[in-house]
Amino acid sequence: MELSESVQKGLQSLGDQTVLDRCSFPVVVDACFRSLLFSRGDPAVLDLPELKHLDKILLKQIHAAATTFILEAVKHNADKSTISFSLEELTFNTERVETFYTTFQKKSLKFHFWATLILFVMSSSIGRGPAHIKDVSWRLQYQMKNGQLDKVNEPFYLISLSTETGGASEDVDFSCTAEQLQDLVGKLKDAAKSVEKASQV
Repeated sequence: MELSESVQKGLQSLGDQTVLDRCSFPVVVDACFRSLLFSRGDPAVLDLPELKHLDKILLKQIHAAATTFILEAVKHNADKSTISFSLEELTFNTERVETFYTTFQKKSLKFHFWATLILFVMSSSIGRGPAHIKDVSWRLQYQMKNGQLDKVNEPFYLISLSTETGGASEDVDFSCTAEQLQDLVGKLKDAAKSVEKASQV
């Protein structure tokens, strides 16, 4: 992964133990992931009691660099060795690399899940109306180890959406965790309620 000079500088600050102590580092890393997944641009994502002592400008530079790195890693489907090598090159110690990667591994599944759905919606509506879901099938799987042979021991769902656009059928397949599936179901229920309310007006 190629990183700009400003991203490298921000990541070096993130890895610097004199800038972020042992308690602040995981808080900043978690805040970076939360800002990408949940905050919708909320500037208060960095307004945490554990980070009050930090220079605000430096904190924003670190945040921008870390989120850029996270997005690049997801974009390139980076594995542990790639992420570790990149961070070690930027003076991260082993403990910080492990903390960052553990958080990345937990949270990156959500990126892939939502990216799949967004790409489906975007691709199905280019030049024509959105696809209609005709049927949904699912299967529960259990992952014991990941590609790096680390024990995972987590269930996940394989979802297949049978869709139709202008008479043409297409299947959209994706996998998700139980948490992601619950999130999706909750959002679909909210959408259904909104449509129901709109139809009653």
